[in-house]
Amino acid sequence: MKKSQETQEDSLQQESRHQLHQIVISKILRSHRFFQNLVLYSFLIGFGFGLGFILNVHIRNVSFNPQLFRLSSLSPSSFSTPPLQPQPEIVVPLNDTVVATNDDDHEVGQKGHYLMMPENVVHNMTEEELLLRASKIQEKTLKMTKKVAFMFLTRGKLPLAKLWERFFKGHEGLFSIYIHTSDPFYFDDHTPETSPFYRRRIPSKEVGWGMVSMVAAERRLLANALLDAGNHRFVLLSESDIPLFNFSTIYSYLINSQHSYVDVYDLPGPAGRGRYNRRMSPVISRTNWRKGSQWFEIDREVALAVVSDTTYFPVFEKYCLWNCYADEHYLSTFVHAMFPGKNANRSLTWTDWSRRGPHPRKYTRRSVTGEFLRRVRNREQGCVYNGKKSEKCYLFARKFDGSTLDKLLYFAHSVMGF
Repeated sequence: MKKSQETQEDSLQQESRHQLHQIVISKILRSHRFFQNLVLYSFLIGFGFGLGFILNVHIRNVSFNPQLFRLSSLSPSSFSTPPLQPQPEIVVPLNDTVVATNDDDHEVGQKGHYLMMPENVVHNMTEEELLLRASKIQEKTLKMTKKVAFMFLTRGKLPLAKLWERFFKGHEGLFSIYIHTSDPFYFDDHTPETSPFYRRRIPSKEVGWGMVSMVAAERRLLANALLDAGNHRFVLLSESDIPLFNFSTIYSYLINSQHSYVDVYDLPGPAGRGRYNRRMSPVISRTNWRKGSQWFEIDREVALAVVSDTTYFPVFEKYCLWNCYADEHYLSTFVHAMFPGKNANRSLTWTDWSRRGPHPRKYTRRSVTGEFLRRVRNREQGCVYNGKKSEKCYLFARKFDGSTLDKLLYFAHSVMGF
């Protein structure tokens, strides 16, 4: 009996161990599956997050780059860096406006053409960025009325501004104005918003008389004016310049001209050839060295070449220093070498050099008469305009100080026609 009980207890213990063993194995299997599931779920969650992040970035890029939807239609050149373009300009139709014509019935503007509103001339471009951007702006081919850029290179304020305001009045859209002044205290505080000179000062630098910095200022003016693709002709003026005709006459003369107007001549002696520096060779030879008045009028092709010049200007910067007077030689030498066939070889700005010295004569109030203003328009030997003789040899004159303003305004209507 005792033996039978022991046998029964052993069998119960074995059965208990077997059940315990099964329970342990079951738990181990369950924990293994749990671990597998944990790894699988972790992988799926991580993959989901990664995929979501990639899709999010892709969607953002597509939303900011609509051109990605048209990649198959783009040429290889489309992937290069896009050229600098001018700022958006406001175009307004002329509608039924008819612009005045000159004496020869040349059309100054036409019905249905477009005029460009003056753009903001204030910017933060560096000198290099400005010249590069200007060199890439091409003249617009759309039906647009061409404009004349009047560029004022001044020491400070414009003492004859009222005369010019009367000259420009009624011709808005046919001209652009740019002012370069080295005066750090030049502000528009006293310039009315209705004035064409209001906020027309470009970013300027200090200019030294007769130095290369003056040529740099001229290039700066041209570069700013070239940013407006509507500008077709470019005139350099000073604060002491005056117009000798009304706007319509001057506009028609410039727009219809087949030439640019840069004074170019070869002058023997110390004031001409004597200023040549032989270290400029071989880029500039003595035989190509020229002199002329700095006050010019050029077309867009020549203006683009001037601001794009990386050959002649660096030579002037390096070798045309003291007693060289770069402003009297750079443009004359450049145009003589680059555009000999399209230059009229004369300036359109009359200047009185009858007195000896480094500066031309300055006229005061007493000197201004109607007869005088009529006389300085022509010259004794006459001139040629588009292959024909003309009595309109000068469109502008200088130097007139601020005391002449009232008399110039008096003669503006009867003599100059505005």
